[in-house]
Amino acid sequence: MATTETITSTAQALIDSVNGTGSTKAKSTTGEAQDRFLKLLTTQLKNQDPLNPMDNAQMTSQLAQISTVDGIEKLNATLQKLLSSTVDAEAMQAAALVGHQVMVAGSGLTLTDSGAVGGVELNSAADQVVLTIKDANGLPIKTMNLGDLDAGTHNFAWDGKADSGAQAVNGAYSVSVVAKRGSDKVEASTLELAGVMSVNRSSQGVTLDLGQLGLAKMSDVKQIF
Repeated sequence: MATTETITSTAQALIDSVNGTGSTKAKSTTGEAQDRFLKLLTTQLKNQDPLNPMDNAQMTSQLAQISTVDGIEKLNATLQKLLSSTVDAEAMQAAALVGHQVMVAGSGLTLTDSGAVGGVELNSAADQVVLTIKDANGLPIKTMNLGDLDAGTHNFAWDGKADSGAQAVNGAYSVSVVAKRGSDKVEASTLELAGVMSVNRSSQGVTLDLGQLGLAKMSDVKQIF
């Protein structure tokens, strides 16, 4: 019967709309699709041939499809609410960081009258961790051996003294790290200290404004001071 084909088409259109595969003409809300389905089903029941009644299995399948799609839509709505709540909580946590110092991935090192502080992150334990501090021209001026370190995040401080014993001028420097365990190289990266200026919230999520270092995600923060 033509009505049966129309009901099937309506059910399929509803499924496609939820899955994002339906055509522009099939874009309707779940409620509208359910109303159309029930009206068509009622019409078919009223006009079915007594000698050739509608297939119960087909009708049950179509009803199950409608119920499944409705459940998926409600689940999506619930997940959206949970996601929104998570973003709100993350924004509150990020707001508390304004005015604090954080360690994030970076090779910069700022020397002041109080010295300079940086960090390293090791993927595994190392028995030799060597830092090389370079000036603005990329010339090495200080080598620091941090010795034996476990896996994880570690801090270091530089008093500004160069290998020659001279006091380096205040300003921006860069640092690199080489870590080994025996003769094997250990994956390591440098961390940079930055101040949290403000918190930004957008469709991309919550980010921290770290001034010259730009924006960073909460997951980028390795340490908080």
